[in-house]
Amino acid sequence: MKKILAVMALSALLLGRCTPAAMPENLKQPDPAAVSEAAANKEYAPLNYEYQKGIWIPYLDYAEYMQGKTADDFRSAIRKRLSDAADSGTNTVYVHIRPTGDAYYKSTFFPKGRYLDGDYDPLEIMLDEAHKLGLSVHGWINPLRLQTAEEMETVPDSAITKQWYSSGDSMNIGETGGRLYLRPDSPEVRELLANEIREIIGSYDVDGIHIDDYFYPDTAPSFDSESFALSGESDLTKWRTDAVSEMVKAMYSAVKDTDERVLFGISPQGNVKADYETQYADVRRWISEKGFCDYIVPQIYYGFKNETLPFTSVLEEWERMAENSNVRLIIGLGAYKLGKEDRWAGESGESEWLDEPGIIDKQTQAVLDSSADGYAVYY
Repeated sequence: MKKILAVMALSALLLGRCTPAAMPENLKQPDPAAVSEAAANKEYAPLNYEYQKGIWIPYLDYAEYMQGKTADDFRSAIRKRLSDAADSGTNTVYVHIRPTGDAYYKSTFFPKGRYLDGDYDPLEIMLDEAHKLGLSVHGWINPLRLQTAEEMETVPDSAITKQWYSSGDSMNIGETGGRLYLRPDSPEVRELLANEIREIIGSYDVDGIHIDDYFYPDTAPSFDSESFALSGESDLTKWRTDAVSEMVKAMYSAVKDTDERVLFGISPQGNVKADYETQYADVRRWISEKGFCDYIVPQIYYGFKNETLPFTSVLEEWERMAENSNVRLIIGLGAYKLGKEDRWAGESGESEWLDEPGIIDKQTQAVLDSSADGYAVYY
């Protein structure tokens, strides 16, 4: 599956930066110019559908598919998963390729995925099997989430994240709740994310790059107090929101500079208020301004009877936001809630996912009747 680009991109050395927090010179990075030229000459043309019918394939499922399994075992399991998806009408899959600072593809920057026992390339296999079925494949990345502090100790010393962590670099890595996160305000972090994307698109026939709702990991001022103080800004909320937007813009630009045909999508929380107040995600700007994303997938994982966030009202809110926008609106549906109590939905909605097994069908129909450009289901 890998084309000549993989050789060209991964063999090019990017000149080390001379700033104090520069990316270590011993790490290989793809040359953006070489990547873009080679990507444009690839025989493969990205496959994307005007109306998306998607599913997420999360890394949590990889434990079953990969641990103690061979490459053939993995291929058989993922072929079944993808075939079932295609048979159900799915045309797009978001496959987890970098979930917690580890990679389920051949990465220069991140260590091998924790569930991957063998030396095979899961992304190469998933792309091969999905494209045989006519499925569009978007590589799903968690931009900021890393390992726990304990897990980081086992990460190879060659990894840039390990080097930042070991050096006590609080400008690029922060910690909260026992987990480590990259800082979106850091130019070095944004450079790393851009290079990661160039490497993925340069080495694989992905049809898109997809990020989800792990943006700012903490609202406490102490999380990034040092960086904020050095910024000279006075409004912490605005500073964080702008930092996340700059990160998103850098990732979008990396996609388009490498291969403008590849899509870039974002899946934020469905709760717009929470997007701003807890994630510092400026979703209104991302939808209305050019240069942030090609499609957006709000996770509207709420029932019709949810007392605070009823599905129909939230869907209509996102429709209004996307009106007259060039960004496609794909609605995220939460099938994983089926058969469970929803204790955050209020008294009237608490048992809705238990009592109404056809709720996803009803929500799918509501999306089909709306102005949205598709839907994606998280099982």
